[in-house]
Amino acid sequence: MKRNQFLKSVLAGASALSIPAILKGKEGEKLEQVGFEHLPTKEIKTMNTIIHRAATRGHANHGWLDSHHTFSFASYMNPERMHFGALRVLNDDIIQGGTGFGTHPHSNMEIVSIPLDGALEHKDSTGRERVIDTGDVQIMSAGRGIYHSEYNHNKDRASNFLQIWVFPKFGDIEPRYDQKRFEKKDRQNKWQTVVAPDKDSALWINQDAWFNLAELDKGKSLSYTKNLDSSVVYLFVIEGAVTLNGETLNKRDGMGILSGDIKDLKASENASLLLMEVPNIE
Repeated sequence: MKRNQFLKSVLAGASALSIPAILKGKEGEKLEQVGFEHLPTKEIKTMNTIIHRAATRGHANHGWLDSHHTFSFASYMNPERMHFGALRVLNDDIIQGGTGFGTHPHSNMEIVSIPLDGALEHKDSTGRERVIDTGDVQIMSAGRGIYHSEYNHNKDRASNFLQIWVFPKFGDIEPRYDQKRFEKKDRQNKWQTVVAPDKDSALWINQDAWFNLAELDKGKSLSYTKNLDSSVVYLFVIEGAVTLNGETLNKRDGMGILSGDIKDLKASENASLLLMEVPNIE
């Protein structure tokens, strides 16, 4: 497939349930599609929850990129893991120093990046160039179409970040970008809202979605009351371990809660958490 045909197919796929291929290489280099290994994908389901264990995620290690995928992405396609509500992609990416994602397109998707270690260089077709550091959160509304690239800002060390996609509330909006620093001390044993449609202290998102971070000390508990009764909630354990609804969730485990609020989420060891409330779409 010729380069221009490939880019058109990627852009079209970004607005559908199919996912564009990952692209790599320095600016001006040929874009390269990379494939994925399929690991066991057994889910633990009850009437109200779905558990995705860390070891059941899709995985690919291409040297420059070591990537895990909670939901289907690129060549990792699992019909049972296409999305959870409006949450479409939850990628856990490690990028080696001096490498990254070459320029590629997106459309009609809300894309949130959360660096866990290291920093990323962002460039997009609006002319914007920014560095996203650990402690920052970035959001990009792809809207009616945008091209961007992301590289490891450091040449001598790897960077690790979460890349999260959410289906938008309104399509074909003007592409937009924002990022903000959130202090770790402000989420100690409490939820810190970092993305929301209705809070000035958070990054705005084109969806009825709320992203929350927390640092929970061992033995401490948290609850969460949904903003909308119709929402679903996805809990992702970044580090540590917690118990919820009689289940223990360890590092990189995820749990989707289909109805009700979260009560008595307890840390069995010090834990870093990401909680995402999103619309319940089919």
